[in-house]
Amino acid sequence: MGDQSGNTNSGASGSMLSLLAGAALGAAGLGWWLLAEAEQRRQGKRQARRQGPIPPPQPAALEAPPDRELHDRVHELNQAIEDVRRQLETMNTRG
Repeated sequence: MGDQSGNTNSGASGSMLSLLAGAALGAAGLGWWLLAEAEQRRQGKRQARRQGPIPPPQPAALEAPPDRELHDRVHELNQAIEDVRRQLETMNTRG
């Protein structure tokens, strides 16, 4: 069921591009949010040091992950998006 130009894959290509664009935007948004959260924690720690007394430690399960862990998560997410992009390109070349 092609369009008037005889192109049978335009709908699938559009869907794949939309999916890829959505994944990229989602990853960018998540990365931005994670980095913003890390910056807020750094500022909170600096402010707490300036104010004096240190609050009691939180249980390990409630503590936020270290900044390095956040960066690692963003990196892993970007790698997963790249894998999906490659898979979509492979599907488009086969179709």
